[in-house]
Amino acid sequence: MTEEPRLSARELIERLEPALSPARRIRAVTALLTGLSGTVFMAVLWGGEPGPLPGRTQAMFALLTVVCLAWAVYGGWLLTRRVPLFATDRVIAAWIALAASLVPTAALAALAVRRGTGLASVLSVGGLFVATALVLAVRAHARRAALLRRARELRTHTSED
Repeated sequence: MTEEPRLSARELIERLEPALSPARRIRAVTALLTGLSGTVFMAVLWGGEPGPLPGRTQAMFALLTVVCLAWAVYGGWLLTRRVPLFATDRVIAAWIALAASLVPTAALAALAVRRGTGLASVLSVGGLFVATALVLAVRAHARRAALLRRARELRTHTSED
């Protein structure tokens, strides 16, 4: 009585991580809209300046615009996937988050050293963001590895039958 109905390998693999679940769609649309609105916001701020900005300020505007574009591209890519991703989306999101926290922290730390003030606060707050993103990246890689291992087991098991 505890037997599950017999499913094909494809059905079992698709059950591991649904490709088009409502939560995944909401996450994708959120990333896409947030990235696009952030990109537009940064472009309007940057373009609306009355005069030329210093080089460092332009670099930070460019960095923030690239981060926003990365999230927009990620959301669009996620929306177009029609196959199980086996947590690839989580790995990509974790790496974007890691880059989006590490690069500004390094830039702000270099600026703090140059000015001679505020290095401890930059490193403590930035380090918290970097550590959180790193934990998310490790968890995402572990989840992906577990899903791929299970998919291989299912393929091997069904090919033996």
